[in-house]
Amino acid sequence: MSSSVASSGVPAPRVLLHGLRLIDGTGSAPVADAALLIEGEAIRWAGPSRELPEDLGKVVRIALGGRTVCPGFIDTHVHFALPGPAGNPLQGLGELPSYRVLKVLDRLRVTLENGVTTARDLMGLDAGFRQAVEEGRIAGPRLLVSVSMLSQRAGHADFTLAGGIDGLALAVAFPGSPPGLVGSVDDMRARVRDLVASGADCVKLATSGGVTSPHDRPEWLGLRPEMIRAAVEEAQAYGGLPVAAHAIGRPGIEAAVRAGVTSIEHGYALDDELRAEMVERGQYLVPTLLETTQDLDPARTSPAAYEKGVRWHRIAQESVGLSAAAGVRVAMGTDSGLAVGHGRNLQELALLVKFAGLTPMAAIVAATRDAARLCGVHETTGTLEAGKAADLVVTDIDPLADIASLGDPAHIIAVVKEGRIAVDRAGVLGGNALPALGP
Repeated sequence: MSSSVASSGVPAPRVLLHGLRLIDGTGSAPVADAALLIEGEAIRWAGPSRELPEDLGKVVRIALGGRTVCPGFIDTHVHFALPGPAGNPLQGLGELPSYRVLKVLDRLRVTLENGVTTARDLMGLDAGFRQAVEEGRIAGPRLLVSVSMLSQRAGHADFTLAGGIDGLALAVAFPGSPPGLVGSVDDMRARVRDLVASGADCVKLATSGGVTSPHDRPEWLGLRPEMIRAAVEEAQAYGGLPVAAHAIGRPGIEAAVRAGVTSIEHGYALDDELRAEMVERGQYLVPTLLETTQDLDPARTSPAAYEKGVRWHRIAQESVGLSAAAGVRVAMGTDSGLAVGHGRNLQELALLVKFAGLTPMAAIVAATRDAARLCGVHETTGTLEAGKAADLVVTDIDPLADIASLGDPAHIIAVVKEGRIAVDRAGVLGGNALPALGP
């Protein structure tokens, strides 16, 4: 995080937001009359207005009229390289990589403007997108990337078409991305090292089959246990990179949990035995419920994928409440880019309440503090506390009374990322008091 002096040599602006209701992401009760001091990219103070320090010095004061301020939200499972319901992933087979890049930029922007200030892309984007966001060259959430997803041949990362064309590599991956198919334990170690060299922030494995992949089924074991263990060991050796496991059926979940992955993505077939193990190990569940509520269109998928989706989406919704009740750590993720359109991420919050049985406050924590911990960025973001990045969302509703409305962009009044305005739909942030996000 930068100092309080901007790169131009001019002191960074000091802006005091006051007259706001603060939900800080820690799970603490909201503060009804709160204030928040932003200096440059960082939060310098947050808390009840009555406790504001007297020696603030020169600040620009902005009254928010009782609106609620939350931390910027974190989606731990997205796919910006995929189009969502607006298109078919195989469209990419007929597109130049440069054209696909431009479509990704629009998805990044709309996601940020609708409240997500940090996102973990679990297959598709390379580290160049992360760098461009960091440097302010493009608008988007703070990015963490897995670059590729790893599976065996005939696994969830294998979209080889009948004619021999690798549909996933051509339609989703960008030039230079490491291949996703792994054939042995030694191959797995080499592939994880390739990902590290390519700048990956985490490792994505497919330990079960999937709904959309053509050669497997969710109830089948994907990567074999010894290969998963090798990936976890290599990731640990390289600075403790988190390992996310796509795991739907029980065999894949069991292999991933016992190999020591950081998070189970989906986790639909969890049972009490594996839930207890996840609690003991401190592993996270990313349930991706929004994906399970989408109306499946047989015209956009194969009959096999349609059948798998109908069955497994029902299992997912029945299972997640038992997992949360057992004490499994939950972090928000949406799988945006498949059946879910980009920019609708915060609709997941209401589903964590409806299906997982979380309180609205617990759902917010799952999408802020706990999501930051899973992604390893908790020292930078996830809560509205002094020293953290000034990532915040201003809304005109009470999310504890109406959590579903956060999923409607009309109620995301403003978004600030690292002290810069990403969007200010109602002009509540005082014009030029805070700089705009951009190059």
